[in-house]
Amino acid sequence: MDAMKILAIPLLITLLQTPTTRSVTVTSSKPKVDVHEHTDAVLACEFKTEKDQNPRIEWKKKGKGVTFVYFDGSFSGSYAGRASMEGATLTIHSITQKDSGEYRCEVTASQDHVNLGETTVALNVLGRTIPPHVPSCEVPSTVFAGSDLELVCKDALSVPPATYRWYKDNKVLAASTDSAYSADIKKGTLKFNSVSISDAGMYRCESSNSVGSPKSCVAQHLAVVEYKLSVTTLAAGGVGLLLLLFMSCLCVCLCRRQRGCCRREKQEKCLKPYSLPPPPPPARNPKNYKHTQSFMI
Repeated sequence: MDAMKILAIPLLITLLQTPTTRSVTVTSSKPKVDVHEHTDAVLACEFKTEKDQNPRIEWKKKGKGVTFVYFDGSFSGSYAGRASMEGATLTIHSITQKDSGEYRCEVTASQDHVNLGETTVALNVLGRTIPPHVPSCEVPSTVFAGSDLELVCKDALSVPPATYRWYKDNKVLAASTDSAYSADIKKGTLKFNSVSISDAGMYRCESSNSVGSPKSCVAQHLAVVEYKLSVTTLAAGGVGLLLLLFMSCLCVCLCRRQRGCCRREKQEKCLKPYSLPPPPPPARNPKNYKHTQSFMI
């Protein structure tokens, strides 16, 4: 038993003197970055080392090949003069569509037992941006109760594309399963299957996107008219229709009965020869009359 204690003491001392095998760790608090063109993109990279307080930091961009972005303390290629570093975090200024891609942050701590760590950040550069414009709103002035109706809102200039909200009397119309209408926030439509008197009011639409403040069109009044058909109106319409049908049938019968006579009269008129009236006799002047023959009584 004493011999075992004597052997355990040197083993414990050896374990205490052996260094812990820890490696450098590299992470990113935001592995996916979506930014608009001509703005700044921040690619986060955080690291921890075991011993090395001044590790080597490199940034590379993956593509068909590997492009150096930051190497040996300076920026390379198109990133020179438009990028900056803070710790291991990379900021690219005035980015363009060409900057989209996957970037890799590498940290090399030569004094650590495992001296290399890395993480990747995906950068997605969105196209040019245009804030919302005042949308065009199609709201009819009058509609009959019980008919279907579609209000249309459109902002074709916003980039990224706008989303839409409809307001009635300055209150947001939020469609639900119980509502008598449906709203499409992407198309900007507001549909009613059957308009009621309670749907009358002031309607306006608002367009918005992630770039600027929302814009709204001028509110327009929608009047809902209840269309009533009285019993007297229906009866008068029915009598008029029957009378019209009766007169049509009478005219058809008369035309069929007289069609043959009309045709014979027309043929006789056409076959009768046309003769010109005889010319008038020539006028005689008594002064120019000459006796050409004598006679006896």
